[in-house]
Amino acid sequence: MPGENLSRDEARERAALLSVDGYEVSLDVRSATGAAEGDGPRTFRSVTTVRFRCNEPGASSFADLIAPSVTALSLNGRDLDPSEVFDGSRIALEDLAADNELVVDAQCAYSRTGEGLHRFVDPEDGEVYLYTQYEPADSRRVFANFEQPDLKAPFRFEVRAPEEWTVWSNGAGERADGVWRFAETKPISTYITCVVAGPYHYVTDSYERVFEDGTRLEIPLGALCRKGLAPHFDADDVFLVTKQGLDFFHDHFDYPYPFGKYDQAFVPEYNLGAMENPGLVTFREEFIFRGKVTRASYEGRANVVLHEMAHMWFGDLVTMEWWDDLWLKESFADFMGTFANVGATRFKDAWITFANRRKAWAYRADQLPSTHPITADIRDLEDAKLNFDGITYAKGASVLKQLVAYVGQDAFLEGARRYFKRHAYGNTRLGDLLSVLEETSGRDMGAWARSWLQTAGVNSLTPQVLLSAEGRVDELAVVQEAAVIAPAEHPELRPHRVAVGLYRRTGEGTLERYARAEVDVDGPRTVVAELAGAEAPELVLVNDDDLTYCKTRFDENSLATLRDHLGALTDPLARALCWSALWNMTRDALLPARDFVGLVLRFAGRESDIGVLQMLHAWANSALTHYAAPDWRETGARLLGEGALRELRDAAPGGEPQLAWARFLAAVASSESELRLLRGLLEGTEKIEGLDVDQELRWAFLEPLAAHGDADEGVLAAELARDDTASGKRHQVRCLAARPSAAVKAQAWAQVVESDALSNALVEATIAGFAQASQRELIAPYAEKYFATIERVWAERSIQIGMDVVRGLFPSLRDSQDTLDATDAWLSAHEGAAPALRRLVLEARDDLARALRGQACDAAAGR
Repeated sequence: MPGENLSRDEARERAALLSVDGYEVSLDVRSATGAAEGDGPRTFRSVTTVRFRCNEPGASSFADLIAPSVTALSLNGRDLDPSEVFDGSRIALEDLAADNELVVDAQCAYSRTGEGLHRFVDPEDGEVYLYTQYEPADSRRVFANFEQPDLKAPFRFEVRAPEEWTVWSNGAGERADGVWRFAETKPISTYITCVVAGPYHYVTDSYERVFEDGTRLEIPLGALCRKGLAPHFDADDVFLVTKQGLDFFHDHFDYPYPFGKYDQAFVPEYNLGAMENPGLVTFREEFIFRGKVTRASYEGRANVVLHEMAHMWFGDLVTMEWWDDLWLKESFADFMGTFANVGATRFKDAWITFANRRKAWAYRADQLPSTHPITADIRDLEDAKLNFDGITYAKGASVLKQLVAYVGQDAFLEGARRYFKRHAYGNTRLGDLLSVLEETSGRDMGAWARSWLQTAGVNSLTPQVLLSAEGRVDELAVVQEAAVIAPAEHPELRPHRVAVGLYRRTGEGTLERYARAEVDVDGPRTVVAELAGAEAPELVLVNDDDLTYCKTRFDENSLATLRDHLGALTDPLARALCWSALWNMTRDALLPARDFVGLVLRFAGRESDIGVLQMLHAWANSALTHYAAPDWRETGARLLGEGALRELRDAAPGGEPQLAWARFLAAVASSESELRLLRGLLEGTEKIEGLDVDQELRWAFLEPLAAHGDADEGVLAAELARDDTASGKRHQVRCLAARPSAAVKAQAWAQVVESDALSNALVEATIAGFAQASQRELIAPYAEKYFATIERVWAERSIQIGMDVVRGLFPSLRDSQDTLDATDAWLSAHEGAAPALRRLVLEARDDLARALRGQACDAAAGR
């Protein structure tokens, strides 16, 4: 990996020297089918012609290419010896002219890791499927180029593929003489070019729009997936959300969609959620639902569709100059995805999901030792890969939501419109966006940006309530503090526009808001004068309506109210905010894990928002696994299992809560009676009215049975025969690795760590099965092996697999001071290790230290 890295300084130097006029890329992927030749990697031919200018004739530079071999190279008609100028990742370019033409004929390798050109063989029918995934810098695995976002250029692709295949790229294509040729793109960055090829199932539609000036826009729409998933593919719903999104963005951006067609490909073994390639967006195929799922899953898919669509403007039309300003696309797309979901689709409660789920991701990332400003310091490509994180996405989106409250929605959207028109097909930095927002809002954006974009860490906001002798609010103030764990490193107190809500119980027993005030919180203590004289509240909710990004805390009276009456809160957003605050308190060792579990068992059954309910299930399981005192875990597991079973039986037949509780039961089942019920549901000897045990739910039930020794290899093989698909194979691999056997764990470890035979999807499945909370003693010996192995894995494997191994196999379930000490010892002994690798280990160490603090808090509560 180090030889494949690219530093920011190198990229800036190259951008100052070169400008690119265009690419012609010819790929021959007919080798994807049939037997592979030789002992090396399966390869395909890639021929690239790139025309570029150099403003200092005679200077030297380099092009990027990661390939097993180069057959021929020429620069300005002069043949070059590949052995002299190509080192496996870079092509040295000497004595450049003012105008240059580079031709590279290479043998590039198909990928098994989801990076570059990924090759997937469907076990169901043997069909081969290809797709590309490049962000941040893997297009160089497919064709020679200048791999950095600010060297944009038009691209022309042509692809030779098996006769029975269809091929797609960013532009419209057609086949002639056995070759697929695609229309030239607008100037775009290398990382958002794309090719998808294979016998995909393809559905078409179209979008039409007539603008106020009478101009007409027609966009051909397409959606594709593997043939094996076609029976489950609800393309009509994908097209519905797509059309709603295009209408919404045309209404608000005043800039017509600029990239011609709009295809959306759902592809196998995908590392990401989706990727915003203009004209050909790629998604993980898990967004095609093989079984019954809740509304939250459809809302999540719609959010991703709209997120990627927002990128057509934020990221594709206008692109950040370097990865420091990654937020200029990801934060905006994350915000706009939810903004459009609420404004254009049937998912009107998407801000609740955002508050409960997306911001939880941000809060966690912003308290790690690797926290960084939204505008980060990205030194190189390895830094960039790791910064696709909760800060860049969800914190950035939260801050933009705060910005909308700060400058007003009209000013914000007008700033976006000017930004697109001013910088179309170009590259920008932070200052370019701030300047248009200053124009439209009349506000000084510099101070706001310094506080929100250029500092790290999360503030906490806590209410202070003083009551008069008459029982009314004498004074209500909001106290702001810096990061709880490390305030010295991140001391920033930010300006917050917040709503403060006062709640009390009604005669019907519900908990309702009766007073609200918006205030600008600035500094350590802000008095909310508008609420003086109000009747005494039972609950004070700072950041009501979720206007800002902060950790909400409670005064003692409010916390006592939530302990007894959380389920009585009628407003779903307020309820979600309270749950989120209580979870943050659990992670911060301010609320014992057993108390959080108790609140979930008491009140989750009343939760009306299915997405919040499913998040509560995940949090309760995490609380038991990581934050509960070890001597309470058995009790907690029993309580969660009993509670899940009770709620499952009480849930309305056939409803979404019933399905959610069934899945939660599968996640926490440990007693013989619970496992016996799962077996009975699988075998048909047990029934729960309304519960359809479809294939996906069968696999969910099989994992705990496998983990507790109740489903052996034969049972899992029989289930795979029943579901002999790519999805079934992933499930089977996970269940196989979950079995409680030392031999099983040794085999799983070897398959992931000592071999590169598994694809990225099967590596992920094996790791998920390996680490079972009920098998702490069984996997404890692998802690020492982990620290002895990770530096070698990082050096030898792709960065994606390296990340999966370092994160997924960290011995977090060996949660003791010994493991913390071993982690510190590794960090001390490996100060020269790759910075990205050290960051991953530091993050895992922080999670472990946080878990130990939580366990101590929970143990104290039990004494």
